[in-house]
Amino acid sequence: MKLSVSMWSVVYPVRAGQMDLAGFVDFAATQDVEGVELLDYFWKDKATELPKVKKQIADAGLELAVYSVGNDFFQPDRAVWEKQLADMKTGIDTANALEVGLMRVFSGNRKEGYELADGMDWIIDGLAQSAEYAAAHGVVLALENHGLMAGRSDQVRHMIETVNSPSLRANLDTGNFLLVGQNPTDAARDLADVVALVHLKDFAVAPEGQTSHVYKGLDGVGYTGTVVSEGQVDLAEIVSILGKADYDGWLSLEYEGGLDPLTVGVPGSLAAARKLLK
Repeated sequence: MKLSVSMWSVVYPVRAGQMDLAGFVDFAATQDVEGVELLDYFWKDKATELPKVKKQIADAGLELAVYSVGNDFFQPDRAVWEKQLADMKTGIDTANALEVGLMRVFSGNRKEGYELADGMDWIIDGLAQSAEYAAAHGVVLALENHGLMAGRSDQVRHMIETVNSPSLRANLDTGNFLLVGQNPTDAARDLADVVALVHLKDFAVAPEGQTSHVYKGLDGVGYTGTVVSEGQVDLAEIVSILGKADYDGWLSLEYEGGLDPLTVGVPGSLAAARKLLK
């Protein structure tokens, strides 16, 4: 298994104007990782930035582990659904331009007045068409357990098995399972054979009164990100489960806590992650 750091880990410094795309790659190059994860969210001028960042990553001796997009196929409005599919295909084209064969994707979140079952056909249709396009372009899609309505391992597995394409696998986000009341270790066992990417993330129940960097679960409990191995997720056991399943892909750090990601959150998490891999 190889370590990567997701640019989402530094989203707050980026929003604050402290860091841009090039600055993130420079930062990652100091962190003793083998790869980086880029997201469509961070492009300002993709046509100009893409060739520059691609060269910068290579010059830094890093790999592009995965390219991630923020799609949502839970769309009652067909025109909106079609736009989501078009954007997904653009994402796959971008992954090709970046020469990375792995792209993280979402399913979609319930809209007001609907339940997950109401939109399952929209999600399956979108993922199936996306997987077909991805297969034709040499890209594997990694479906993340993300959101409060499509975040359990059984839901992810159902979508993958229904689409039934080798180009649709799972992104195991180790922290997100807590938000839907599922033990992350159990979820890892359930999905280990279909994992194509891992988001290495640790969560803990947020202290009473904390309002920032808090994610509410289905049960109303608030969780916050922690440095790897300091939260409630048994990451050592999850890494062991993945190893026994012969997973040899990326562990891409996604730090979502309130500590400064540049000096504490990311460096501390990566130091802990390297211990997990020994």
